[in-house]
Amino acid sequence: MITHSKYIEYLISTPINYTCTNLSEHLSDVSHDSISNFLKNSKNDSVKVWENVKYLLLDSVESCLIIDDSVQNKEYSKSIEIVKKQYSGATGGLVRGIGIVNLVHTDGKEHYPIDYRIYSPEFDFKTKNDHFIDMLNDAINTKELKSKTILFDSWYASWVNLKLVNSLNLNFYTTLKNNRLVSVDKSEGYIHLDDVKWDDNDLNNGIMIKLKKIPFKVRLFKIVSPNGDIDWLITNNVDNALNQKIVIETNSLRWKIEQFHRELKQLTGIEKCQCRKAQSQRNHIKFCYQAWISLKVYAKKMGETLYHSRKRLFSKYLNLELKNPRIKSILVT
Repeated sequence: MITHSKYIEYLISTPINYTCTNLSEHLSDVSHDSISNFLKNSKNDSVKVWENVKYLLLDSVESCLIIDDSVQNKEYSKSIEIVKKQYSGATGGLVRGIGIVNLVHTDGKEHYPIDYRIYSPEFDFKTKNDHFIDMLNDAINTKELKSKTILFDSWYASWVNLKLVNSLNLNFYTTLKNNRLVSVDKSEGYIHLDDVKWDDNDLNNGIMIKLKKIPFKVRLFKIVSPNGDIDWLITNNVDNALNQKIVIETNSLRWKIEQFHRELKQLTGIEKCQCRKAQSQRNHIKFCYQAWISLKVYAKKMGETLYHSRKRLFSKYLNLELKNPRIKSILVT
């Protein structure tokens, strides 16, 4: 019999192959069909992620929430039901895959997923922004998280989302696309970001601007990288002590979610399931999140990275093979 725990342990332990066939070949009393049926019939519920991490969080008003999406690449899969062509930031173009919108919590050091939603508008008629709204409302009103800061990129910086975040008494930090219009002076109307005039004081402390359809002002910062690239960053935090250094440090925490996306893909086989049914893919994804959490807890206990913890699983095997190789080298001298 296959169980939730056994499947999660399989995801952690298998080095390359994450298929039902491979698992059945390594469990003497479990058939391929029973594993396939297990994935097809098991209840899919992202609430399990929250139940597993809520006691691990160091949640406070200083902690942050981060929202971003990731595409699980299924470029060579032609028959999986919830696979669709969509933009992937990892490849910089359109790929066939399964999109997931993630909500991650960080205290500045540790990070944990607290919610996720699979982007499948054909199934639930919801956009990524709908998932943003659902997860954020749930985090504050149901999970009752204390975090007062939320980070996200320009994809989610719509006037609807900005108004929601502000109404929840959260401070947002997000970027704007270059074509966004802003108003610095009511008499001048709306102008392009590139036309905003800056002095040294403005660059350090930001300037107050107005965005269309937003009933409150936000503070705009112009962040110029060493190579000359420009990021336009806004926040509704109007604290006088806020400056460019603080804004850059706060916004840099957004890369915690990129780290999570990378770990999830490289260590749990989230992209490797070949099941065709949507429910099977959904359940595989759920178990991958739980595998990541299991790895995270173990790695933290051992005082090492998730990559090191998983790599050590295979060290004993390598030591034994080097001492007594089952496949001997053939060397012609």
